Amino acid sequence: MKRLANGIAILAATCLLAGGTYAAAEEIETVAKQAYIIDLTTHTVLLEKSADERMPPASMSKLMTVYLLFERLKKGALKMEDTFAVSENAWRKGGSKMFVKIGDRISIHDLLRGIIVQSGNDACIVVAEGIAGTEDAFADQMTRRGKELGLTNSTFRNSTGWPDPDHRMTAHDLAILSQRLIEDFPEYYPIFKEIDFTYNGIKQGNRNPLLYQNLGADGLKTGHTENAGYGLTASAVRDGRRIVMVLNGMTSMKERSQESARLIDWAFRTFDAYTFFKKGEEITKADVWLGVEKEVPLLIPQELRLTLSRAARAGFAAKVKMKNPVAAPIAKGAQLGTLIVTAPGFKTMEIPLIAGADAHQLGFMGRIGAAINHVIWGSS
Repeated sequence: MKRLANGIAILAATCLLAGGTYAAAEEIETVAKQAYIIDLTTHTVLLEKSADERMPPASMSKLMTVYLLFERLKKGALKMEDTFAVSENAWRKGGSKMFVKIGDRISIHDLLRGIIVQSGNDACIVVAEGIAGTEDAFADQMTRRGKELGLTNSTFRNSTGWPDPDHRMTAHDLAILSQRLIEDFPEYYPIFKEIDFTYNGIKQGNRNPLLYQNLGADGLKTGHTENAGYGLTASAVRDGRRIVMVLNGMTSMKERSQESARLIDWAFRTFDAYTFFKKGEEITKADVWLGVEKEVPLLIPQELRLTLSRAARAGFAAKVKMKNPVAAPIAKGAQLGTLIVTAPGFKTMEIPLIAGADAHQLGFMGRIGAAINHVIWGSS
């Protein structure tokens, strides 16, 4: 890489970088009222539509109920074989059901599947009452813990997603919650891809339509009420890339199935994750003024892996901005420059570049000699 007199070095590369939170996407329309698609491999947003609009999440909010249960299991406060009693309140709840019976004691193992696979409102209330005493108290815990997780636009009034004007989430918050479920509980997350579950002799299939297609899907949760429409929070993995997608406000189960399959396939087909620099890779060198060493390498301190549209790769550019030469002494790890990444549709991304080695200052006589050489010959 050539170092220029003005201190700007241009990266000669055919494939350059996409920076910021959002990928420069090929535009795509969706019938969903709210949508949010993110590549978790690089935390790059691929599609956003009214993603921070508070909406009725229906049963997708059961993901928060599951999170609180997973959390207690991981901490050892509960075990899979522990049981909760079924109240009349839980037994009477309408909507989708696990079909629990009053007075029964049900294991956490079964309740999790009753919520995740069967979307049982009754199972949610059993869990809420078992943990917090009342569903209202549990909903308060959901809201409080949600804020701590970064669900800044979510408020919960029940454990089920039952219609309530104050029970609201956003597509963005559902994506954050999905990421936490996937990353915080790898030992429990596989429950989300179970196809069916039988309880009390009643077999019910998982409502997630993507699980039945060859799309790499392994979770998470559907939702539907008259006010919310049909929704789906889903995740899929292909070739090491994980996509999380939240859609809501569709008009039918068929539309939900078709639209979710179309968009998850679009996300994998249109974008890819590219590793441009490895952690600690040398980007350029800086000349050293009055140093024992004549130059030091500039390293990128972190891997730079970014998701971008395959069709947009040629439009990306990056450059190194630095002072050159740099006066000794220089400590290894000191920031000596910045990698500036620009691209159409992207927020400029700036990454510090650090010294890869120490550069020691010349002694007194060495500095005098270097100064004389500079005056006479213009040498650094």
